[in-house]
Amino acid sequence: MKRVKMGQNMFRTGFVVRAAHTLLTWLITLILFLHNTDLRRCEERGELLLPVLFFLLVVLSVLLYFAVSLMDPGFVLTDTVKGVQGSNEEMESMIPQPSTPRLRRCGYCLLQQPMRAKHCQTCKHCVRRFDHHCPWIENCVGERNHRWFIVYLLVQLLALLWALHIALSGISPSATWELWFRVNGFLLAALCFAGVFSVVVVVLLGCHLYLVSINCTTWEFMSRHRISYLKTCGAEENPFDRGVFCNLWDFFCICRTVVWEQMYHRSTANPV
Repeated sequence: MKRVKMGQNMFRTGFVVRAAHTLLTWLITLILFLHNTDLRRCEERGELLLPVLFFLLVVLSVLLYFAVSLMDPGFVLTDTVKGVQGSNEEMESMIPQPSTPRLRRCGYCLLQQPMRAKHCQTCKHCVRRFDHHCPWIENCVGERNHRWFIVYLLVQLLALLWALHIALSGISPSATWELWFRVNGFLLAALCFAGVFSVVVVVLLGCHLYLVSINCTTWEFMSRHRISYLKTCGAEENPFDRGVFCNLWDFFCICRTVVWEQMYHRSTANPV
């Protein structure tokens, strides 16, 4: 019941952002199909493969956007850890040890925070393996939707770069600058939007892939000096880092709740 209510609230609060994103996406797509671009020329020649592929890529990017935007990012709803395999042994490992910082209780929702969780004042819930609250999707990026957020960024980048190429293919010369702007105005607008968003997505995707490769979150990277379980670590030390390959494999291929206290305890108890 709590998850249903949270989903309803998330949909209401982010309606304007999601509607604007969807409207802008399809408006740019419509401009690219209606003007004399490579897409239009392919349609006129009866070559439908590229137009269909581009359309399907845009549809996939929109579906991923809504999936990430409406997905539960990993809200902490109770004090108990549920859905974790081997819960008895792992719950024992969560009992604070001398080398493991004591789990803190959130001052806002009054629930015990698992390690790497943080309270989001926008979503009004603690989120497991909190990365950041993204205003673009109007949702937190956390343990359950972080991998899908990166997949969405990758698909979105492919769609934007392809849209840039298509928009450039439709720019046509004119006798005067005034006529040129009048003829190519909509394509220039689409080009500007796609160009700006491409830069943003490239930066976001690069930063997130780097952080994932070292098993660090945006919050941990930016606020390391204020996080209790990282204060005692060295400047270059990360107790969750298992090497690039293992970090990427665990992030993209292991779909389960991780007891970070256990990994932290093993790392601090057996320093390299």
